[in-house]
Amino acid sequence: MTACAPPRSPANLEPAAAGGAYQAQYRDPERPREAQPLLRSAQMNAARCLPFAGGAGDGSGGKLGGRAPASLRGELLSRGDLLDLRLPEDETFTDEYVVSRDGTLKLPYLTPIPAQGRSTRDVMGAIRSGLVDGGFYTEDPTVSLLVEDFAAARVAISGAVFEPKTADIGGVPGDQVDVRRQGALGDSTEGRNISVALRAAGGVRPDADLSAVRLTRGGTNYRLDLRGALEGRSFDDVMLISGDEVHVPTRDCFQDWMLAPGPISPPGVSLYLSNLTQPATGNAPSAIGQTVRQVPYGTRFMQAVVDSNCVGGARATSAHRSAALFSRNPVTKVSVVIERGIEDMRARAERDDYDPYLLPGDAIACYDSTITNITEVGRVLGIVGAVTLLK
Repeated sequence: MTACAPPRSPANLEPAAAGGAYQAQYRDPERPREAQPLLRSAQMNAARCLPFAGGAGDGSGGKLGGRAPASLRGELLSRGDLLDLRLPEDETFTDEYVVSRDGTLKLPYLTPIPAQGRSTRDVMGAIRSGLVDGGFYTEDPTVSLLVEDFAAARVAISGAVFEPKTADIGGVPGDQVDVRRQGALGDSTEGRNISVALRAAGGVRPDADLSAVRLTRGGTNYRLDLRGALEGRSFDDVMLISGDEVHVPTRDCFQDWMLAPGPISPPGVSLYLSNLTQPATGNAPSAIGQTVRQVPYGTRFMQAVVDSNCVGGARATSAHRSAALFSRNPVTKVSVVIERGIEDMRARAERDDYDPYLLPGDAIACYDSTITNITEVGRVLGIVGAVTLLK
């Protein structure tokens, strides 16, 4: 019977079966099944890696790049920021100001003062000099300049991230502004950090070179080492300003150590699922949403198969189910389909070597065992026969 014939193996443009696709974990399990004394996928993936552009290190320690320059550290102003300027007993200049679109602070009677990318301390010094040079004071006056509200910054993120884009980061919608905090002055924010920008772009991909992330500001390039973000160490989570460009280079390889939740990783994996296996009769009874389900970043294929209720049940009818993973190489944009026998994976000692990590946008479909398929064919034939008799 055609309905009972074995399914064709998935055909892929990339050499996934031999370990030449994005993950070595995609390759076909060896036959006959023999436990390998060492798991080889991570080494196979690492063998294709370019050297870290920012210095030695393999994601588990080693020599790291230096700290970000002092000009990038601390809180920096950007256009749209709301500032409170005060001079004792001076009503002319004491007021609230917004950093203009051109990045300057415009005070009455003074030449516009550059503020974009500078700290409030630096801008205060420029204000004092402007007041003295303008003849309003004979010596440096006492000046207070505090941030009332940080505006959103528009930055561009490209390279080895899942969703390259221009994004607005930071800022608080008008209906969510905390008036008491704003009124207290001295506002602070983590919403304009580089980690927020990378997450806004879907998070860094497993092939990213975190040792040499490039930040371009005002025509000047800076190189940042962000490996600490995924290694549990401190890193320079610099504050961005409007107009910044962030580029994450690639090492042209899949790095297993990067598949862990972190401040620059994808916030999770939106997984598309289809589970029509017996005894489930549809997605709703299997507790699967209409389109997607969220799983933590770092989840593997077989974990998601269990999560979608594809495993378990009566051994006689359920032991030989299979599941297919539909993914896409984020570098080449070429799709790949990987199919695994669930019982084969359960019995393998080296199962981790053939259990791929899930990537954002992946999809999983579950298939019934041969016995269940035959039963279903018999049920359908019975229904057709009954309908024929009624005619």
